[in-house]
Amino acid sequence: MENFAISEIVPVMSIKIEMLRCFVTVVAQGSLAEAANALGRTASAVSMMLKQLEDHIGAPLFETARKSRLTPLGRQVLDEARREIEHFDRTVAAIDGLAKAERGQVRLAVTPSIAQSILPPILRRYVQAHPDVRIDIRDADSAQIEQDIRSEAADIGISSLGPVEGYECTKLFSDRFGVICRGDHRLARDWDRLTWADLEGETFIANGLCSQIKDERFRPVLARSRLMVRNTTSLLGLVRAGVGVTVVPRLVVEGVLGDLVFLPLQDTSAKRDVWMITQPRHLLGPAAGAMVAEIQATEFPKSPPQTSSWLK
Repeated sequence: MENFAISEIVPVMSIKIEMLRCFVTVVAQGSLAEAANALGRTASAVSMMLKQLEDHIGAPLFETARKSRLTPLGRQVLDEARREIEHFDRTVAAIDGLAKAERGQVRLAVTPSIAQSILPPILRRYVQAHPDVRIDIRDADSAQIEQDIRSEAADIGISSLGPVEGYECTKLFSDRFGVICRGDHRLARDWDRLTWADLEGETFIANGLCSQIKDERFRPVLARSRLMVRNTTSLLGLVRAGVGVTVVPRLVVEGVLGDLVFLPLQDTSAKRDVWMITQPRHLLGPAAGAMVAEIQATEFPKSPPQTSSWLK
């Protein structure tokens, strides 16, 4: 008959964190009874757990049965046990924090105008509720945002690229287009009757959002343009310098007009639709899911009426 070692037949007991916690508590309390009270266990259960730990180690941890003095090995094991318990407790706390969206990371890809006008109040509320979550924000154009979502480089994208098949998509709001020019420009004098025809003869500065305007009357205006500027800061700088005029959605220039004016057009309802695109739910961590909920709960501004409040 073939012989087997005992270790090949009986599984070796592994050291459990409860054993280490029991050992450390006995040392701290000075007796089995006090340790049992602190751990909410019976003295016999604590004694059995200590015996299991010593059996696994193969040597005693205490010099006497009263558990009042440690052996030299016991002192060394105590240091290691304390470190292991601290590490274990930190790990459990971190996992718990991730599950409750108290920790973790959220990766946002948004257009510059959204990052400037819509995102700040959302982030202020989110950071207050989730102070330990890391937030990574990347501002990019709509094409890059779609690429970031598809490559899983972003959890949430906010842009005007529209619904993306295979992803969670939510329409957040619509934002009307209008003309941007200097306050002393001739167009500003008759702003309440402004139409596409009034842009005839003006130097028009095109931008990346112009492609979203489907109004047929805008096509000749865009076709005549010899300037294309994609960066909002540069675009407004050229308008401010008197190089020409442009059209953008209202929120693109919210709070940054200065001496420029936003003029609504009377003969068009051209607008951009802003969408939130997120990874499928099974790919969203709790922290990102909490950000999605915060964005969905936001009351976004509606297009204002065509009154003088649209100026500046």
